[in-house]
Amino acid sequence: MMFDKKTVRDVDVKGKKVLVRVDFNVPLTETGVGDDTRIRAALPTIQYLLEGGAAVILCSHLGRPKGGPEAKYSLKPVADHLSSLLGKPVNFASDCIGPEAAAAAKALKTGEVLVLENTRFHAEEEKNDPGMAEQLASLAALFVNDAFGSAHRAHASTEGVTRFLPGVAGFLLEKEIKYLGQAIADPKQPFVAIMGGAKISDKIGVIKNLLVKADAILIGGGMANTFFKAQGLAMADSLVEDDSLEIARALLKDSGGKIHLPVDMVLADKFEAEAASKTLPAGEVPDGWRVLDIGPETVNAYAQVIRAAGTVVWNGPMGVFEFPRFAEGTYGVAKAVAASSAVSIIGGGESVAAIQQSGLADQITHISTGGGASLEMLEGLELPGVAALQDK
Repeated sequence: MMFDKKTVRDVDVKGKKVLVRVDFNVPLTETGVGDDTRIRAALPTIQYLLEGGAAVILCSHLGRPKGGPEAKYSLKPVADHLSSLLGKPVNFASDCIGPEAAAAAKALKTGEVLVLENTRFHAEEEKNDPGMAEQLASLAALFVNDAFGSAHRAHASTEGVTRFLPGVAGFLLEKEIKYLGQAIADPKQPFVAIMGGAKISDKIGVIKNLLVKADAILIGGGMANTFFKAQGLAMADSLVEDDSLEIARALLKDSGGKIHLPVDMVLADKFEAEAASKTLPAGEVPDGWRVLDIGPETVNAYAQVIRAAGTVVWNGPMGVFEFPRFAEGTYGVAKAVAASSAVSIIGGGESVAAIQQSGLADQITHISTGGGASLEMLEGLELPGVAALQDK
């Protein structure tokens, strides 16, 4: 698939201050950054700009602060971690707009890096406030969006800033759009989608779009329970979206057999890691029990479909992945995807975590950094943070 937006390769950055929107929304621990996958994913763009003679100003959100500064959401630990990855000092400004940000940006020299404080410490960020966007833009001569995980948001630091600065894509954004765009526009056949997670309601648009494009949709996670209840089966204490039963029935009716549901299920007597468990064929769930994972027969059945695929897109776990005893279905599917010769694309926190924890990440074609953004692409929606960039 052709990527029709300008990238950092298409612009001269020598001697310029460049504002880069990155996705540094990473888990923090008491000692610093818990998982630096997203930080490492931004390194190629940062290093390219530095080698090209730019001064690099990085902005990002982190977490969900309540419209004002909260110490636990500060990007200072991220700036410190980035410094260790780059092997050089990284400056930090305790605000992303205002006098301190302006002074720090003005003092920044060629080859230096500055991290601005959390953009969501200002309520204007999520409102896409033009005033905030203009202040961010005033710090630099060029804008680079490399935050695929936030590209589906029309915020001041993703979309608004492009009204005041020329905007181009970074390498990560380009890579994400190419892989996911290709999967939707012209996938290598057969095209198999794996959909998990708790809720159908989050993925109605995605499933509808995939029914047109995919050859098979393999369903797991809590959403499978809603499909079963829509067929009139009792799900006892299992997670079910009663508000989505009608849409589940309609999706099954319109699927032409493309939707595959589990053939067996792992049940638990309570929602706990050490709950008593048993595996039964898919169907009625006994009173007092709940479905927490797909069973081994389902893993085998899904693996056969995956084995024959040309393209596999996977979003969402097959069970309650947080509990090791109920993660076998997710791990089994992960192994099948890794072992296949298909172009494989994985997005969504738990499915990505499963691949990484199972040591199979190097056998996957592309691991997406964006959950919501990848879902919106699979739904066929335009991402505001991408649409706002300059065309080639």
